[in-house]
Amino acid sequence: MLLPQPLVRATLIRRYKRFLADARLESGEEITAHVANPGSMWGLKEPGLAIWLSKNDDPKRKLKYTWELAELPDGRWSGVSTAHPNRIVEEALRTQSIPELAAYSGVRREVKYGQNSRVDFLLTQDGLPDAYVEVKNVHMRRDEDWAEFPDAVTARGAKHLEELGDMVGQGCRAVMLYLIQRDDCARFRLAADVDPRYAEAFERARGRGVEAIAYACRFVAPTSPDAEIILDQPMPIEM
Repeated sequence: MLLPQPLVRATLIRRYKRFLADARLESGEEITAHVANPGSMWGLKEPGLAIWLSKNDDPKRKLKYTWELAELPDGRWSGVSTAHPNRIVEEALRTQSIPELAAYSGVRREVKYGQNSRVDFLLTQDGLPDAYVEVKNVHMRRDEDWAEFPDAVTARGAKHLEELGDMVGQGCRAVMLYLIQRDDCARFRLAADVDPRYAEAFERARGRGVEAIAYACRFVAPTSPDAEIILDQPMPIEM
């Protein structure tokens, strides 16, 4: 997934009201950027963090800047926007680059299912059961090299797990795909202390036959005009 251009380096001053961040550009100018992320952004909102913004000069836009990347220590990176994961996964699905799902050639987005829900992807292939795929953005790291989800209570996420279990009951495949949108983690687990109900829903869903997979992201030339984020290697999950 190519990142919007141009990307501009800045220093984070504060993130507030969920969708806003104040930052200082390298010119010294202070601006307010849109943050396309409703989560807590644990570990990614400390003042002084180096961040990268996209700029859009459309006069109809109230905020010209959008926070895209966080520059982590040791040359590591994290994506910030929760709009990125579905685009990254869609590219991988259409090129059949996810081994667990590579047998499917039909890819549809935002298909209605469950109780007033839309599944991120519905995969189809003659001779195979339909596969319902939900994608969750992961960018919390608290201990060692563990990526964790969720970083805030998510009743909606627990609901999705129940609905995926219902689809298995109807003879379909159901897959929860956790996309780790940072490159300094090697393992994935649930943050049960953050949302115990989500962890319980995950265990129920697994017991009903819902599959769980996790994949890391790779950041390609993140400071260049060709900057992109792509799906990389599978990551082990601590069940």
